[in-house]
Amino acid sequence: MTAPRLVGAAALAAALLFACVRTPTRVPPPQVPGGDPGRGAALISSFGCGSCHVIPGVRDADGTVGPPLTDFSDRGYIAGELPNNGDNLIRWIMDPRDVEPGTAMPDLGVTESQARDIAAYLFTLR
Repeated sequence: MTAPRLVGAAALAAALLFACVRTPTRVPPPQVPGGDPGRGAALISSFGCGSCHVIPGVRDADGTVGPPLTDFSDRGYIAGELPNNGDNLIRWIMDPRDVEPGTAMPDLGVTESQARDIAAYLFTLR
C-alpha cells in the first residue's frame, strides 16, 4: 500500500472510531425536559458515581458495588421500586433512601437541577 493510501486508510479508521464514541448531546431526552445530558455526564463524574456503577461514556466509571447503568433508558424499574421515568429517576437520585430505606446508595446532596441533568444523561444510554 502506498503512503498516501495508508494515510487515507488510517484517517478513515480514525473517523469511524471517533463516530462510535459516545459524546453527550445538550438536547434533553423527552423523559427529562430541561435536563442537560452533557452537564449530567460531568456531574456523574464529579459525584463519583462511577466508583459504584459501570456507566458508559463516563471515564473511570467501572465500579461493581451497584448495578451497571448500561442501557438505562430501556429498563422498566429504578431500584426495583419505581417505574423508570424522568420524575422518578430525579427523585431517586436526590433521595434514594426515601424510596428504598435499606439501599446502599448514598444521599450525595444532589440538587433537583443536578439530578435532572444526571437523569438526562442516563436516559441517553441505550
